[in-house]
Amino acid sequence: MNEMSGLPPVRTMSNVPDGMQPIVLAKLVEDRLKAAPEDAASLVFVARDGRRLQRMAEVLGAMLPGHTILTLPAWDCLPYDRVSPNNVTIAARMSTLATLTSGAKGVVVLTAVNAVIQKLPPRDVVESMSFSAAVGRVVDSEKLIAWAANNGYLRVPTVRESGEFAVRGGLVDLYPASAAAPLRFDFFGSQLESIRTFDPDSQRTTGTLKRIDLTPMSEVILNEETIKRFRQNYTAAFGGNTVDDTLYASVSGGSRYSGTEHWLPFFYDHMDRLADYVRDAPFVFDDQVGEAFAERATQIRDYYDAREAARLAPAVAGAGAPYKPIKPDLLYDLDMAPQALAGATVIQLSPFLSPNTKKGDDAGGRIAPSFAAERAASDVNLFQSVVDRLLAERRAGRRAVIACWSAGTRDRMAQVLKDHGLTNPRMAENWRDAETTSAATTSLVVLPLESGFETLDLLVLSEQDILGERILRPQRKKKASDALTEAASLSAGDLVVHVDHGIGRFLGLKVIEAGGAPHECVELQYAGETKLYLPVENIELLTRYGSDDASVTLDKLGGVAWQAKKGKLKKRIREMAEQLIKLAAQRLLTKADVIDINAGAYDEFAARFPYEETEDQLTAIEAVFDDITSGKVMDRLVCGDVGFGKTEVALRAAFAVALSGKQVAVVVPTTLLARQHFKTFSERFQGLPVRVRHASRMVSANELKATKEGLADGQVDIVVGTHALLSKTIKFKD
Repeated sequence: MNEMSGLPPVRTMSNVPDGMQPIVLAKLVEDRLKAAPEDAASLVFVARDGRRLQRMAEVLGAMLPGHTILTLPAWDCLPYDRVSPNNVTIAARMSTLATLTSGAKGVVVLTAVNAVIQKLPPRDVVESMSFSAAVGRVVDSEKLIAWAANNGYLRVPTVRESGEFAVRGGLVDLYPASAAAPLRFDFFGSQLESIRTFDPDSQRTTGTLKRIDLTPMSEVILNEETIKRFRQNYTAAFGGNTVDDTLYASVSGGSRYSGTEHWLPFFYDHMDRLADYVRDAPFVFDDQVGEAFAERATQIRDYYDAREAARLAPAVAGAGAPYKPIKPDLLYDLDMAPQALAGATVIQLSPFLSPNTKKGDDAGGRIAPSFAAERAASDVNLFQSVVDRLLAERRAGRRAVIACWSAGTRDRMAQVLKDHGLTNPRMAENWRDAETTSAATTSLVVLPLESGFETLDLLVLSEQDILGERILRPQRKKKASDALTEAASLSAGDLVVHVDHGIGRFLGLKVIEAGGAPHECVELQYAGETKLYLPVENIELLTRYGSDDASVTLDKLGGVAWQAKKGKLKKRIREMAEQLIKLAAQRLLTKADVIDINAGAYDEFAARFPYEETEDQLTAIEAVFDDITSGKVMDRLVCGDVGFGKTEVALRAAFAVALSGKQVAVVVPTTLLARQHFKTFSERFQGLPVRVRHASRMVSANELKATKEGLADGQVDIVVGTHALLSKTIKFKD
């Protein structure tokens, strides 16, 4: 591929393994910013798939703090689908395109093959689609509402998620694409009095803005011009018979139809490519992009052929209008090499040495050593092997860096390696700090590399290189409180309980005038058609009623019935509290064995966990360990959603107790769970001096007998079974 074949010049950078790519990209970005600081984009990286795109965004975000890194993901739906892309995906795409047309400088754009193969709305259209508003200026609220409706925002009663807007009197709430928080526009006549950010859960104000530039929530813009063009192109392509065609009818009526984006070219007079947005920025292509491009092109053609065959098949009575697919070349670039989609310089990364590599383009990288054999060997200590390798690097005068997923895993890794003889590991602040550390010191840095690499003077090991594949879970945002601070979670008609007034019915949010100023209030209905308006800042006084039974009697405002109920309940609660206090006192006076935690062994065991711990999970583990080391009887219940690590809390507690010489009984409600947990415990304790056995009706009589004997004489450390473990026939040594 070269200029003679019509392609941009291709520069091949060889010996760049996957783990080394972010380092190479960071250097290219810095060089580009020095050479062309005024360009909108400093570099475009094309990953081979969406997963690689997200991983690269995380790593570059850590390596290039202060740089604007944008992502252009592919649509998260199949070609010629009946559904639209997800709001989060569209928000990321439109935010990136809008930023590239807004005069930004030096941004880094990360995309994937499936995205770069697809054409985009015209640059000039995206540039004209923004909506700007400033406090104190004349802003037509109706124009803002119309803009939101035409640009993909969904009108709802209460704004909760990105891509929604709501209108309540002189207030317009809108959650912009890729914004950290929704916005509340407060109008007084034709003047915009304020722009406030607010919490979508509590609906409370969290900050203020002076101005805002809004970006669309859809690549399809619905206005008179685009609707007219769609109708013309649609009938020209598929004929004028639009009877029962819900897509044609919806768009003609100015309404959005699920999956409209798959006819995107019909709305515009031409389509652009990413190269039209980034101008002269170099495109850097991931390894294996050619294969990924060919696979995607085949998939698109296959889906088109299937849809077209169905369209041309004999009509089925009552089935409605068939799906009418546009030709692939209208929306996709399928007949070009991926490098031809770049507008300027092309840099191809390769993990191998290419014969066309010029001097200076050989990065000299190799895949980092894997400790897979050491992990599999039962007679080899994995961490001792890692330390031996790191010390060998020191003796050879090579710098060594360990890249960890998080600050927590970095601290744990440092402690484990110190326990096995690594002297003075250094906690580096960032990548630049880590790579310039002396060869006499091993540095650990928070950098989520999936794999490491080595060069002539540097060894970089990732957590996966040492511990094996890590499974990353999406972290859920932690709410400040789970009390009824979320007015948005209520629907009109829901029953609620006010701490002072009792059971009422939630009618919605309403803005009322009080003291000459508008106030957002929760409107509640009580018996006798009386109403209470509660300011949203006092919404913590409400709780959701435990039943949706329509026959529930509403309390009367100012009545005595609610206070009488509260009085009776308070008396009953006092009685229960007395019983609980007595029981707690008995537990407090009862002495329990103090479990001695072997910190080094525990850190090694925790490092085997193939996930990154959640914040709540770590809190639960710390609380349980505080209990078992306190010398008091434990009284703790660990609650959590399915798949969020409750078993891991039990595993770590069992490990600590078993290594202290005590026995552990894991009691589960069913034989199926007993078998599942036995399998989990056996796998996690494999290779450790801990004997795990299974006791339930799923095991043979001889095996059960052996387990009972092992528990009695102390040969069995951990037993997993049903409530039968609590029977008198089971005897534990300790």
